[in-house]
Amino acid sequence: MAKTELKSKAAKAKAAMGGGKGKKKKWSKGRACEKLVNAVLFDKKTFDRLLKEVPKMKLITPSAVAERLKINGSLARRALKHLLKENLIRTVSYHSAQGIYTRATRS
Repeated sequence: MAKTELKSKAAKAKAAMGGGKGKKKKWSKGRACEKLVNAVLFDKKTFDRLLKEVPKMKLITPSAVAERLKINGSLARRALKHLLKENLIRTVSYHSAQGIYTRATRS
């Protein structure tokens, strides 16, 4: 049985790189995700959409409203409180982190 030679890490790396171009592998730049630019105040058009579309949704959450109307999360929470006061929606479950609402049924 022949003895194997002990190689240093540098020698092993050089031997492994010897077959190809011999350049070091570059890290990819990675993708930066786009920043959302949501409205922080209602304009007439968005507020009308809120009154028209949201009461017809089956599952209403602040995040769903914010995503659909392109508004800020805090503005969505305030809007849902307004709709609740107008009896256009009703509460299913409310937690400090996330409120869950549904459309108001005639009963």
